[in-house]
Amino acid sequence: MNGDRLFAKLTFEQAVRKYADTVTGVCVMRLQNRADAEDCFQNTFTKLWLKAPDFESEEHLKAWLIRVAMHECVSYIRKNRRAAALERHEKAEAFDFDRSDMSWALSRTPQKYRDVLYLYYCEQYKVREIAIILQKKENTVKSLLKRGREIIKSIYGGEEK
Repeated sequence: MNGDRLFAKLTFEQAVRKYADTVTGVCVMRLQNRADAEDCFQNTFTKLWLKAPDFESEEHLKAWLIRVAMHECVSYIRKNRRAAALERHEKAEAFDFDRSDMSWALSRTPQKYRDVLYLYYCEQYKVREIAIILQKKENTVKSLLKRGREIIKSIYGGEEK
């Protein structure tokens, strides 16, 4: 009976396979640590299984997973705040990013810009869709994108306006 559950016409296994990279990306960008990201990844898909919400479409499912993954990461950070504060810098430096990779630059941006930049450039969401996922106004998302781009440009050594 439980194996017959569908999530936007996908079985649980299909949903995990299809959105594993997306959820992993969100968690890694937020936590900067693969082991911590794996915990949040598991919690995200556990919530999908346990809550089994109704989804209008696969895009709705994907947006739900991204939102839940972000909330899981926030919860994880809150629970581990002291240890995270002491190790944050070491973890970011120890994480093996290629300087030419967007992930490297994103790992050096403040969180409020990182989420918007990740969803826009890596997940290819439009501003309107990001606003819905992050539950922010479209103009706020546009401002965060603009400022985030300036930060990325300065990280790569470009001139700021």
